[in-house]
Amino acid sequence: MIITANNPKRKSWLEVAKESDFPIQNIPFGVFITKDDIITIGSRIGDYAIDLGALHQLGYFEGIPLTEDIFLQDNLNDFIADGRKTWRLVRNKIAAIFDVSNGNLRDNVHHKEKVIFRIDAIEMLLPVAVGDYTDFYASKEHATNVGSLFRDPKNALLPNWLHVPIGYHGRSSSIIPSGTSIRRPYGQTKPIEGSNAPGFGPTKLLDFELEMAFITTDANSLGERIPIDETEEHIFGLVQFNDWSARDIQAWEYVPLGPFLGKNFASTISPWIVTLDALEPFRVNNPEQVHEPLPYLKQKKKGSYDIHLQVGIQPENGEETVVANSNFKYMYWTMSQQLAHHTVNGCPVEAGDMMGSGTISGPTKDSYGSMLELTWNEEEPLKLKDGTTRTYFKDGDHVILRGYCENSQGRIGFGKCTGKILPAVKYNLPE
Repeated sequence: MIITANNPKRKSWLEVAKESDFPIQNIPFGVFITKDDIITIGSRIGDYAIDLGALHQLGYFEGIPLTEDIFLQDNLNDFIADGRKTWRLVRNKIAAIFDVSNGNLRDNVHHKEKVIFRIDAIEMLLPVAVGDYTDFYASKEHATNVGSLFRDPKNALLPNWLHVPIGYHGRSSSIIPSGTSIRRPYGQTKPIEGSNAPGFGPTKLLDFELEMAFITTDANSLGERIPIDETEEHIFGLVQFNDWSARDIQAWEYVPLGPFLGKNFASTISPWIVTLDALEPFRVNNPEQVHEPLPYLKQKKKGSYDIHLQVGIQPENGEETVVANSNFKYMYWTMSQQLAHHTVNGCPVEAGDMMGSGTISGPTKDSYGSMLELTWNEEEPLKLKDGTTRTYFKDGDHVILRGYCENSQGRIGFGKCTGKILPAVKYNLPE
């Protein structure tokens, strides 16, 4: 099926700013609540949200085999489960409806009032009900930096890392949409020198992790694997992902089993899912891999995407300082390799499952994807525009992630992925 929605020459009758992340070639999917407290599945063009539930009820998706309530739900899971053919038909149809040459909706004032909302008049919700969430550890630069900081720099990568996409199972209940504030979490920390008792209290080393995450469809049954050349049929799209991390809690608890309370208190995603189809014009090769992957991990075509990523810190009532510029194309292990590995043992993957890329770090210091790396474990504090410094975050700090693709065919973006840090909840510990 031809992806007509991607036509770079297409223009919309909706006003779209030149530098918008959401031109008519994007057509992402999300869930929002209107000022009338109606929850609906929608899309976005420019600064306008499109109510797909209303659009469907008004007959604009005629000819596409959709259930009556497919867009009248509080998550995208059922729509995603319909598969890639349906996603493409719907994106193509939305592009046609909002094409500058199509007056069917443009010239119907009554219908437009039901379908189109200013983006500042809605509230974005989580786009999917995340049943399961896996976070990978797939950036060679990030893994090398962490290994250098906490192990021998000459042997920063563990022997298995160059052969297998490493991951862990996360906590889906703490995934939150962009704009949701987070509370500084409590936990145990390493005993101070001379003591055998661990510390306890709010984390002092609150960090971000710059990531992307992909959303899957119903992909396989228990005991079945997904061949690597079929993986993209089961990847709906991507979101930005901030895997908040409490480094002092993490350092005490990660041996021998890995991430737990240092990771599961909050993870923020951008609310609009950008489809793989929309990102197709920005496909690039992933980095050359040191060892030839095992056959089930061998990928024939270009496996990554040229997605520019940026991180900013804005103190409360202050000006934002950009502290990192990176790119998704730096990831050593691709999404297809991650999904193929995830299911090689027969693990079932379902609609709405989320797979985090792992922290994305590039080859230069300004492209590192965490405060741990940017400050080299507090040895090199970052200076902000207001003259203050940061090794890790302070209460009131606003952390802003941005992501977009841009080439001669145009620009496709993800919007912002933001979160403000609130003080820890105070409570009295039992004696």
